[in-house]
Amino acid sequence: MTAHSRTVRRRGSSEAGFTMIEMLIAVAIMMTVTGAVFALMNPSQGIFQTQPEVSDMQQRLRVGVDSMAKDLVMAGAGTYAGSAAGALYNFFAPVMPYRVGDVDDDPAKNVFYRADAITILYVPPTPSQTTIRDAMPKTAQQLKVNEQSNCPRTKTGEIDQHDALCGMKEGMRALIFDNQGNWDAITITSVQDEALHLGYDGELSVSYAAGSNITQVATHTYYLKTDVATKTFQLMHYDGYHTDLPVVDNVVSLQFQYFGDPLPPTLLPNKPLSGSGPWTTYGPKPPDLATTFAPWPKGENCAFMVDPVSGAQVSRLPVLGGGVGSVPLTEAMLKDGPWCPNASAPDRFDADLLRIRRVRVKLRVQVAQVALRGPAGVLFTYGGTSTGGARLVPDQEIRFDITPRNMNLGR
Repeated sequence: MTAHSRTVRRRGSSEAGFTMIEMLIAVAIMMTVTGAVFALMNPSQGIFQTQPEVSDMQQRLRVGVDSMAKDLVMAGAGTYAGSAAGALYNFFAPVMPYRVGDVDDDPAKNVFYRADAITILYVPPTPSQTTIRDAMPKTAQQLKVNEQSNCPRTKTGEIDQHDALCGMKEGMRALIFDNQGNWDAITITSVQDEALHLGYDGELSVSYAAGSNITQVATHTYYLKTDVATKTFQLMHYDGYHTDLPVVDNVVSLQFQYFGDPLPPTLLPNKPLSGSGPWTTYGPKPPDLATTFAPWPKGENCAFMVDPVSGAQVSRLPVLGGGVGSVPLTEAMLKDGPWCPNASAPDRFDADLLRIRRVRVKLRVQVAQVALRGPAGVLFTYGGTSTGGARLVPDQEIRFDITPRNMNLGR
């Protein structure tokens, strides 16, 4: 064998494969590239998991805002026919910072302020509004009302029917109220149209005189339901009667703040108390100087008193914040009296509630999956199991103000 042939054989054998070192280097390069690819893909997986949850949280915020805003903007809307035409705040407080109704009523438990609850009353667009014909004792279960002249006869087939009660029907929620600040929400159980006769359930808080008002009413209570043991956090709605329903799940915080008129109510000039209303800038009218609304002295009620020097009827409420702008109404202000219609009435309310002109709402929701929540703290009201990285979805909060148009008439 010549030297040339041995050289060729060695060269051929060296090109037939890889050495161990070369293989190790190639494997290391491949592992580095693969690791880099997975490192880039991992955040993408987290985004794919979190983005649908973020969208769900935003949708729940929208539902919560829409539900409360549409009722808040209507708060205080009153009747538009007869002597009681005008906003409800001329008679009683249509916005109350607590739960009101037949079930689990807060005033019955001596609770007159909750930061996480609000009750709203208003008269919806309806012709069902009239007055009581005869005086009603507290224990009455039936009442007679005056015919409504704005409801003509209607035809059903070949028969003319007289809808004397303008669509009042069984199951309708109705409101009875008078000029003294008394009010009750009831449910109509029977209707005898031509007889002008209504039946209702429940017991009235007071006796009502003939001429008191009755109308269809919308009652809405929104509140926060929190049960840490069952991990239930919900924005709830109560209809004032028997039904509580969830509006939005995973609501971890709900707060209401109130802003009001700094000026106290005053009597309107050249407006006799014996005539039709409104009689005041807001709040229930006082009796004339010779009449008593028990237990107040003559000429006085929860909102007005008789000045001992001038003998004129003046406001019982003070001027707030220098009398300018919109002033915050604190918890202390809204539950310290004076009480309307009086301190012993079952449906009493603080007279300062009549000042409310704007409501601020704070609503906070959390992600439903515990695996996407970190430790409890600033970002998370209730902690989860996530250790960080791209799989974190902090709580979302929204704040909005509503100015009820019917409680800002003339402003």
